[in-house]
Amino acid sequence: MADLVLNTEKKLTTGSRSSRRLRKAGKVPGVLYGLGQDPEIFSVEYGELREALTTEAGLNALVQLNINGSNQLTILKTLQRHPVKDEVTHVDFVRVDPKQELEVEVPIILEGIAKNVTDQNGMVDQTMFSLTVLSLPESIPNELTADISELEINDAIRVSDIALPQGVRTEVEPEEAIAVGTVTRSTMESMAAEEASEADADGELEGETSEDTEEASSEDSE
Repeated sequence: MADLVLNTEKKLTTGSRSSRRLRKAGKVPGVLYGLGQDPEIFSVEYGELREALTTEAGLNALVQLNINGSNQLTILKTLQRHPVKDEVTHVDFVRVDPKQELEVEVPIILEGIAKNVTDQNGMVDQTMFSLTVLSLPESIPNELTADISELEINDAIRVSDIALPQGVRTEVEPEEAIAVGTVTRSTMESMAAEEASEADADGELEGETSEDTEEASSEDSE
């Protein structure tokens, strides 16, 4: 199921000092847990970790984690980063049972051109970038696509519009919006200016009509 093998070293000591030493050596501390088994702490080379998590499957890649010469089927659970340096500081992996569903976040990719929106100087505002799904490990999709080609202004593409692959389901509300067709601020300002201009023109026309009527009435009275 998972051809990707990530070699690790068992971490014998815990604590922030030990973790700092590992990071200085180009390694990332981590922990493996799940399936009712004892947690195992380890370290992994940053370069190998990065390579394992930048395949087409992204962070949902199934990884054979090698600890003490024994491979265990796993998936990334949590990846922690330094708040300033954006470096990976810690990883959590969970053991995977091939016969049990996993809950994962799958990226949503917008597909197509929303011509009905762009023709009105609008824009597509993506409000949901990933969808929480439940799936057996072997069925986890790399990504989900949402077709926006029929999107209209003030309309939305919703969770129910995504065709989930066989064996994949979601418990997210079907009416949750993924992308919305909106009018840009500049277009709204332009429309407001046009409406104001039309209102002024109507006002001037009404004024001229009123003056003409008064003049006509005056002439009739004479």
